[in-house]
Parts: sequence; structure tokens; C-alpha cells
Amino acid sequence: MSQKPSNVLFILSDEHTRDVSGCYGHKIVKTPNIDRLAARGTKFTSAYTNCPICVPARASLHTGTYVAENACWDNAHPYDGTIRSWAHRLKSAGHFSMSIGKLHFRSTKDDNGFDEEIIPLHVVDGEGDLLGLIRRPKAATRGGMPDLAKAAGSGESTYAKYDRNIRDGAIEWLTKHAKAQAKPWCLFVSFVKPHFPLIAPPEFYKMYPPESLPMPRLYGPDDYPKHPSVAALRSCMSYDDFFTPEKVRVALAAYYGMVSFLDDNIGRVLAALEQAGLADTTRVIYSTDHGDNLGTRHMWGKSIHYEESSAVPLIVAGPGVPAGKACPTPVTLVDVYPTIIESVGLVPDAVEKKLPGRSLVDLANLPPVDRVAFGEYHAAGSITAMYMVRKGRWKYIHHVGYRAELFDLETDPGETKDLGESPAYRETLKMMEAELRKLVDPEAVNARAFADQEAKIAKFGGVDALIKRGDFGYSPAPGEKPVFATRIEA
Repeated sequence: MSQKPSNVLFILSDEHTRDVSGCYGHKIVKTPNIDRLAARGTKFTSAYTNCPICVPARASLHTGTYVAENACWDNAHPYDGTIRSWAHRLKSAGHFSMSIGKLHFRSTKDDNGFDEEIIPLHVVDGEGDLLGLIRRPKAATRGGMPDLAKAAGSGESTYAKYDRNIRDGAIEWLTKHAKAQAKPWCLFVSFVKPHFPLIAPPEFYKMYPPESLPMPRLYGPDDYPKHPSVAALRSCMSYDDFFTPEKVRVALAAYYGMVSFLDDNIGRVLAALEQAGLADTTRVIYSTDHGDNLGTRHMWGKSIHYEESSAVPLIVAGPGVPAGKACPTPVTLVDVYPTIIESVGLVPDAVEKKLPGRSLVDLANLPPVDRVAFGEYHAAGSITAMYMVRKGRWKYIHHVGYRAELFDLETDPGETKDLGESPAYRETLKMMEAELRKLVDPEAVNARAFADQEAKIAKFGGVDALIKRGDFGYSPAPGEKPVFATRIEA
């Protein structure tokens, strides 16, 4: 669509489950600022990450490419600036772009495209989660699994302090520098909450008394994952083994509190944009890199293609964007790249026309479009590649070497009935697998991922050396040191 160029304020969170916000239908969590943004813009109701773990998701978001193309397979294969990003594109055309907060790339020493990176968080030691490289014959066990339940509750954390600094840096730039830019600009504000540890600032934790909260969906004794590759991932990412029912509710209260803390920070940034007189000339994008299972199916964290983990909130507001619209067209994080470059007034070049994404503003202005949302996972805890295709009502999950899963999200939005083994859906399975193979060769990509990972394992001394090193749970905030933990199997 033809539209006068605008600035872009791109706000990203980390691990925000789509449905844990008021505008997406949550009955308990309070997100007034995100809700107001949705009311004045378009929310996408079928939006997905391209990979439900941090580093690959952010590489896809930044470059507009699928993981199968950019080869940022896991949290130990970070983006290094080699593939052109939307930030590179803006810089080359004279448009200022700046990041504040978490990037989770290799290093600021690389040219990641931004004119400035303010208080960036990158992967540990430029290498990241080396333990997660070990995926066969089974995934390496993790040392930090007990810590999620142990830490959950009310309190302060380095992540909360970091998010406040990110917020204040964004407000300062919008207040003092935004108007001085000669061309439309892009400010990327990247918060870390509600990523674990599950510690909410006290004033937000107390909004959600734990005893008042319902237990997660699918949390009964028969609700453990039954698909073999998902069960294997759950066995590796065994956070739930260390939870009591009381601690589950504490963890949910902390997560909801962190979402409201995030919402408060977003509200302050949006208020600064408005007070600077820039709201009418700036498009705002809000999304996250992936969700969190939050106990559903006895799983916490991310790493799978069920809705809790793979579906993301995605809201666009501002000039040329329909207000108060819910758009069901399937979209993913790769659609952000064309949205940003077209918003600032750039015309896609020959390379960009071949990218899989499409402008979210264009899609918001159209009736529902029949297109595919695609995600993949080759990272920690997985024993094989797992691919997701969303098309219309169908969610198809392809596990290389294992049977596929199929869900009808129209009649079963909670993904409680796997239709993958039903003879009645044989043709649907064939149709969805054909859609997958239009995008990737699943077996070949799986082999490439394993080969790259095993080469890196060898580079760092082999499996035993990486197991001895252990894992650090989550990337520390700037100035904080990682704490490694090992887990000895009996």
C-alpha cells in the first residue's frame, strides 16, 4: 500500500506467551498499555515465532530469513552480522536505527547493522549455550532445572533492573534525540521480561495472589506429553519435576506479575513517544521472540511448537494501520523485516523480494490471506528436527524420523486432540506435509543442523568437556556473571 513514510518504534519482549495479555483474552492478567495499543492498531491472532528459543528466533526476526537458511540453529549459533538485516538496510539508506536492550547476537564487535547498540545483551562469551549442542543419541541433561521452581516468587532481579534501564534509555532517546533525525528512524527497544527467572517485582507480584490462581491447563497425571520426541524434550527440560502444586501457583503469580511489569514499562515508553509529539508519525510494533509453556503438559520454558510456546503476540499500530482490528492471517517474525523497511519509505530490492516475509501493514489492510506460518526447532533438548506449519485451521508438527502431529485449531484451540494417527485425516496430513516441503527439505536441514552442532562440539573439546562445563540457565544481564550448574545422573 502507498503510505507516507513513518518512524518505527519496535518493542520486543522475551518469552511472553500470546494469550497472557488482556487483549488476547486472558481473564486475570492486567496489561492495560498493551491492550490500548491493540485498540488503536491491529493485533494478529495467528502469529508465530520462527523458532521457539531465543537466538534462532532473533536471527530470523533480524534478517527476515528462516533458521534453515541463516543456520542459527540454537543458542550456540548466534547471529554474527554476516547476513544482511533490516538494520543494515536502514543504515545503508541513511536511516538511523538504534537498539536498546537484549539482542542475543554474537557480539557488539560484529556489525549487526545498528548505528548504536545501547546496553546490549549478547550470548555468553560470544559462544552461548554449548551444552545445548548435544542432542544425540539423547539430549544432554541440564544442571539448572531445579532453579526455576526454587527462585520463583516476589523480589528484585538483575533482569528487572536491566529492563528499567532499557525503559529509561528509550525514554531519554525519544525525548532528547528522536526529533533531530533527518529521515524516519527505527528504535528497537528489547526488554528481557517475562523471561525467567520467575521473580516479579513485589508491587506487581502482589497483583496476583497465588492461592487465587487456577492450575495450568493439561496438568493432570495423564497429561504428560506422549509423542516420543516431545517426551524426550520434556525429560531433558525437566523443570516441572521440581514443582509442588503450591509452587506452581507462585510461579504463575510471578510470571503474571512480570507481564504486568513489562506492560508498565511499555506504557511509559509509549507515553514518552506521545509526549514528544511523535505518535502520529510513528508506527509501533509489539511482539516477543517466543512464548512459555507455563506448566501446560507439565512443561515450562519454550522449545516446542504447541501454542503456549510458539504463538506470539503481534500488534502493529500507527499511520496506515486499521484500528481495533483482529487479523487472523497467519504471520511470523520474518514479516517484521519488510514491515520496517517499507514503513520508513524504502522499496524492497531484488534480494528482499525473495524473502519469505510480507509487510504486516499490508496484511492488516487486507481480508484474511491464505498463507502459511512456518517454524522449526533444532536446539536444546530435541533429539530430532521439529517443524511447524500453520495453514488455515490446521497446525501440523513434523518430527523427522517420528510420526507427525496434527491439530484442528478451529475446534480444538487448546491442542488436546492429536489427529495425526487418525486415518480420517490422512489426506490433510499429506496436504500439510506438502506445504512443509515447499519450504524446506526437512531431512536435509536436520542433517545440516546436526553436522554443524557436532562440529562445534568437537571444537570445544567433545561431549564430556561440555557436560563438565554445565549450563547457566539463562544469559545474564550486562554486568552479571553466568553461574554454571551441572547435573549428575544416577
